[in-house]
Order: sequence, then C-alpha cells, then structure tokens
Amino acid sequence: MAIAATTAAPIRKGRKWKRGRFLALLSIMASFALVAAACGGDDGDDTETTAPAATTTEAPAPAPPDYMGDGSLGEVEVSAGEAVQIRSLNAITGDVAFLGLPMQRAIEMAIADYGAIRGFDVDMGTGLDDLCSADGGQAAAQTIVADDQVIGVIGTSCSGAAVAASPLISAANMVMISPSNTSPSLTSDLAGTPGDSYQPGYYRTAHNDLIQGAAVAQFVFEDLGLTTAAAIHDGDPYTQGLAQSFANSFEALGGEMTGFTGINKEDTDMVPVLTELAAGTPQALFFPIFQPAGDFVADQAPGVAGLQDAARLGADGLLVDTFLELPQSEGMYFSGPDLRYGTNTNQSTGVSADDFLAAYETTYGSAPEASFWAHAYDATTLLLEAIEAASYVSDGSLMIDRAGVRQHLDGVSGYAGITGTLACDGYGDCAAARITVIRHDSADDLDASKSNVVFEYVPN
Repeated sequence: MAIAATTAAPIRKGRKWKRGRFLALLSIMASFALVAAACGGDDGDDTETTAPAATTTEAPAPAPPDYMGDGSLGEVEVSAGEAVQIRSLNAITGDVAFLGLPMQRAIEMAIADYGAIRGFDVDMGTGLDDLCSADGGQAAAQTIVADDQVIGVIGTSCSGAAVAASPLISAANMVMISPSNTSPSLTSDLAGTPGDSYQPGYYRTAHNDLIQGAAVAQFVFEDLGLTTAAAIHDGDPYTQGLAQSFANSFEALGGEMTGFTGINKEDTDMVPVLTELAAGTPQALFFPIFQPAGDFVADQAPGVAGLQDAARLGADGLLVDTFLELPQSEGMYFSGPDLRYGTNTNQSTGVSADDFLAAYETTYGSAPEASFWAHAYDATTLLLEAIEAASYVSDGSLMIDRAGVRQHLDGVSGYAGITGTLACDGYGDCAAARITVIRHDSADDLDASKSNVVFEYVPN
C-alpha cells in the first residue's frame, strides 16, 4: 500500500528531511486536486473544457532604429559602462609639434563639446605621434589597428605620415579624417582619378593642394606680374605635391619654370641648391617646406646672386609663429587656408571660431600656433556624427556598424563647420577649400601679418 511504502521510507533528520517531507505532502495534495477536478468536470455537458497550457514567451527584441550600415565591414560592440574609442594621430613632438599639438587639443575640445553618443562617452585615449614621417605614421597606425575597438582616427598632421598609415587604417575597416594632409596623392586629381596613395576610408577637412598650387600660381603670375619662377621641395608628398602643382599651374598660365629641385630635410647649407636655381634668375622662389630647412632657405636666398630680388613665397607648412618670428621671414608671402571664419558655427556643437579660440586661450594660455585647429575640430565632429548615424543600442550595448561610418562620411553634404560648408567627394576631399595669400611685414606683429590678406582664391 502507498501508505505503508511512505511509512517505510528511511527516517531523515534535519533541514533536508523537512524539505523532503514538505515536497511529498505537496505531491499528495496535487494528486487529490487533479482527481477532484476530473470528477467535477463531468456534469453531463458534452462540451469538454480544458485549461489552457501555461506558456512562457519572451517579448520580441525591439528592432534597432534606422541606422547606416550593412554589416559588411563588421560591427563594434561597446558594452555598458565602456566608451566609444577614437584616436588622435598627429605630430606632437619634434620640429613640427607646433602643427600637431593644436590639432590634438582641438580634438579633445570637440569631443567634450559634442558629448555622449546615445548615452556612451567618447574616449580619445593617449594622443599618438606621427613624427611627421612615414616611419612614425606606420608605427602609430600599427598600434591603433591592434585595438579592434577603435572606430576612427583624426590625423595625420603630415601627408608623408598618412601615406604609410592610411593603408593599415583602411585594411582594419576603420576611417581616418585628416585636418591638414593636403597632398593630391592621398585623394584624387579632382577630375575623377584616384591618387597613388588613396585608400578607402580616408577623408580630410584640409584642402587639396591642387587648389593651393593653382592659387599661388595665379597670385604670382597675375597679381605680382612675374613670369619666371623656381620651386624647392624636400621630397615629402606634401612639399613635392604642392611645388609640382604650382609649377604645372604657373606654366599653364604662361609662366616659365626656370628651376625645380629638392633638398634634404636635414640640410643646413642651402647655397649649392640656391646657386643652381639662381642660374635661371627666377623672379619668384616658392619653397613650400617645413622648419628648420625653411629657416635656412629664407636666410640664405637673398645673399645668392640671381636671387637677391626674387619674391620669396612659402606655404602653410611655414605659416607658423616660430617661423614668422624670424627676421628672415619678413617680406615673404605665405599661402594657406582662409582663416577668416567670421560667424561660422559648427552645426554639431554650436561652437564658433571665437568661442573656440576663447576657450583654447583660457585652457592653454595662448592662441593656436598653426593654421589647422579649426579643421581638426570639424574633422572630429564629422567622425562623431558618423558614429552616431551608424550605431544603435541593443541589450544595453552600443553597436557601431563600420560600413555605416564610411557610408555617412561618403554622403556628407552641406555640413556647416567652423571652416565653412563641407561636402565629401568620392575620394575623401571634404574641405571648404578657400585659399588666401598673406604678406608678412613685421616679425614683431604676427597678428597684423596673419590678417594682411593680399590675395584670395575660391575654386570653381
């Protein structure tokens, strides 16, 4: 009998026994309940009623909101409590630190002004140094791509560093937006032909030097009325590309290039090269190079027979305080981006040039030394907008579609930045490309020189 079997069960002591006894009693009670229910249901009605089976269903996961991307380049998951990862890659040490440091600071300021992306903070990590060289760009890029959480990079400062870094960044399905690379080889010839160093996922808010070269050529030939010129580069993709663009445009206008040559960045004695160029007695000498080589060219050229009366012209690589403070820089002309930003406002943050400069000087004690701080700010907000457009929140994590980031940047048009209205073409040129030429009259009044615009150029 069932009762006998129950009483014959071994006696257990303690909590385990109490629990077993309780479960046994529940089992007996459940059996009686089932029998009672079966009997009570037979009331002569032919309709059989059956209680619905208990089921547990999970609410369907909400569909993500509209976002860009198709998953073809993979997704990055940012878990709750973690930050979206981007990186700064600029020249922050050495002879051209004056170029990269203001841009790195502008990136930090733009991140703070933009704020969180769908509730997730953005982290720039430790600023990386491109050393304004191919080796520096490659080494830093290898560090970046080793972290598969990184979405994009703001940099490099120098075109030579970008040539080495961009293939690695592109292959890792990340994006890179440069505030100051200007070499045509990194994007295109502006006529639909990609440059030798173009990589998918590369963009820039700086101008293409085909535009700057044309601007300088027009200024020299038409405004100064000079018909012969010589150019010097240092073999860097930036300097060589800009010098060549100037030469091509100058000849197209009817001018004559009497010399075109290169120097080494480490050279200090420029007299042999200058003497070679002086043989053609050029009326203009264009040397779009960096410090310290530019210091020596500017100092030694007036003392070489045949060059003493030549108009001396530099570009944005020398349009920096440390060069303008030198006495040999006086009387020179400099081309570069139009820095007259007026009331332009970045649409993502509402920050104007005046707002930025006031905050920068409060934080760092001086104005930015070089020209591309606003380009770095706009580049950063473009990247953050792209990440937001390509992301959605799922189960508490932020999912970022890498292809969507590129898709958003490819479609940028009419974006209001501090530098002007930006639009990206099919090869990553996004700049509001306006070029000015200034005349530098006094090493004691740099602000006056920087605002002494003698020529402006807007491409068709």
